[in-house]
Amino acid sequence: MNGTGDPECLGWAGRICALAYQKGHDITYYNLGVRRETSTDIAARWQEEVFRRLPQEGDGRIIFSFGTNDTTLENGKTRVEFEKSIDNTYQILSLAKQYFPVLMVSPSPIAEFEQNSRTAELSQQFASVCHQVSVPYLDVFHPLLVSDIWLHEVAANDGAHPASAGYSELVQLVQNWEAWLSWFQQ
Repeated sequence: MNGTGDPECLGWAGRICALAYQKGHDITYYNLGVRRETSTDIAARWQEEVFRRLPQEGDGRIIFSFGTNDTTLENGKTRVEFEKSIDNTYQILSLAKQYFPVLMVSPSPIAEFEQNSRTAELSQQFASVCHQVSVPYLDVFHPLLVSDIWLHEVAANDGAHPASAGYSELVQLVQNWEAWLSWFQQ
């Protein structure tokens, strides 16, 4: 998420990186999220954009988080077919991990029950793909689905994005994730 709806313009990625920096970790942060993009869009552009920012001789790391836009209905069907989303994820992660350490954070819930059902199913498949390609996967979907703060802010905003407190809820999940923490112990 690129921080849409956040009055501080940080989203969860900006917040988690700011916290890491405050703890003394020397990081440079690039959020390459683009509103409404699907896994197909990301598959087409991620490599060029990452390599422009992270030289291979550096200590780059990548976190991917996508999927909700894939499950959005347009003209009676999802924007990306379920199997194509899974294939995109496999291709993205398999290639990315050849160059950099990679993590994946699940898509998050929105204020629409039917889409959340589709996203939950897709998230489960993303977890399987991550297991298959040995990329750590964090399920934020289910904890956020029962978060009053997340759900209230998403509903009060645009139905898909929270405000500051909602993003902070997501940050709590990431900052306590062993895979994230291990990046700073190396």
